Amino acid sequence: MLPRNRNRLETMPKPATSRDPNLRAIPSVDQLLRAEGVAQLRSSRGVSPLTTVARRVTAEMRDELQGQGLPGTKEQLLAEAVQRIHTHYQRETLAMLRRVINATGVILHTNLGRAPLSQAARAAVQQAAGYCTLEYDAAEGTRGKRGGQVEQLLVELTGAEAALVVNNCAAAALLILTVLAAAGETIVSRGELVEIGGDFRVPDVMSNSGTVMVEVGSTNRTRLADYKKAMNAETRLILRVHPSNYRIVGFTDSPKLSELAALAHEAGLSLYEDAGSGVLNDLSEFGLGDEPIIKESLAAGADVVSFSGDKLLGATQAGLIVGRSEIIDRLRRHSLYRALRVDKLSLAALGVTLEAHRRGAFEEIPALQILTQTTATIASRTKKFFNKLYKNTTEDLIANLVSGESAVGGGSGPNVHLPTTLLAIKHARLTADEIESKLRHSPVPVIARIADGQVLLDLRTVATEEEPELLKALIALET
Repeated sequence: MLPRNRNRLETMPKPATSRDPNLRAIPSVDQLLRAEGVAQLRSSRGVSPLTTVARRVTAEMRDELQGQGLPGTKEQLLAEAVQRIHTHYQRETLAMLRRVINATGVILHTNLGRAPLSQAARAAVQQAAGYCTLEYDAAEGTRGKRGGQVEQLLVELTGAEAALVVNNCAAAALLILTVLAAAGETIVSRGELVEIGGDFRVPDVMSNSGTVMVEVGSTNRTRLADYKKAMNAETRLILRVHPSNYRIVGFTDSPKLSELAALAHEAGLSLYEDAGSGVLNDLSEFGLGDEPIIKESLAAGADVVSFSGDKLLGATQAGLIVGRSEIIDRLRRHSLYRALRVDKLSLAALGVTLEAHRRGAFEEIPALQILTQTTATIASRTKKFFNKLYKNTTEDLIANLVSGESAVGGGSGPNVHLPTTLLAIKHARLTADEIESKLRHSPVPVIARIADGQVLLDLRTVATEEEPELLKALIALET
């Protein structure tokens, strides 16, 4: 029996892959790892991960070449495999969190990280990256309070009795609604049931908190009487949501915050305002007059207010909560708070940024400095940059100065249009899409926008120290 079985195995046909000359021409994994073009990747990426990529590349090439004509010599196939490995790592690098030059003119660009941090905030983050006094009182040598400095600054800047910080504004809303209104009803205007980026919807957060949403009024008109009519024994909270990323104009009506507060307090209820953008000072001269100022919301009678840290406040992502001490204490004691609390790096950036607000040093906060740049300043900067570009490029690169508009972004000031001067780029041998792609694949990616068949660059959102890198990326279009 054994000899017959052995002979039968020896006469079985070999797999097609061993007879296909195309597949035999594909380099082996070992050949790829020893190839000259892969040598430096062995040390920079590691042998084991590189081996995994090499196996994936050879498998892809086998699938593509199965039953087809040989596309080249063995040497050409080896070069193709090496190139595919490099392409894999280039894509991996581009997918990593990395710095970019924001030339879009959108100040609080959600996809690009919203508000850029100040130099002081970046230094504070670096300090906190190692061991730090997160929950340690260095003066007394005892356990300290997490976020104590940030909370105190928020109290000073807003006039609130107390403050709390969680990891984003949606988390703040979830915590407040859970603690104040779970197993009860929350009244909200239909015109405030907003959806913002990332499929975040107010009704969904309310549902997850355990409260029952009671809609009142219509999309464009909600009166005080609508709220009063909806109140009953199950009502726990009145919610006011600032429509950050849109505005309803024309035939509209809604009660003042002070009127809602009086109604809520008369009924023994709390009033919660989700204020969104986090404006601590009057920005009406820059077209942001309809963004709630936090201290004014509290003065009008709101019991608790939440807002973002990475929008017009100009710091890092966080959900900031200010209001009455009794409410803040309840939020702090709830088990959900621990799941939502903010990390040490965010607290470090917040502390420095809030301290700049307290000093009135708004020029130190990039988001506000960018927002308040004058039209003349941007025009002058762009013209000087244009002259440098003109001296360093050929006639293939066609650049012009055109008038345009910047945007606040980040769900703030949707009706605000900031005049600016744009650098419009065309190229004799490249389409607008090709220019945009080349800029995006620069050593420091340049993110621009396309309109009317040309690439538009807005220096409003480009830091002065980034201009040499932007110039280098544009000059590289000639190669």
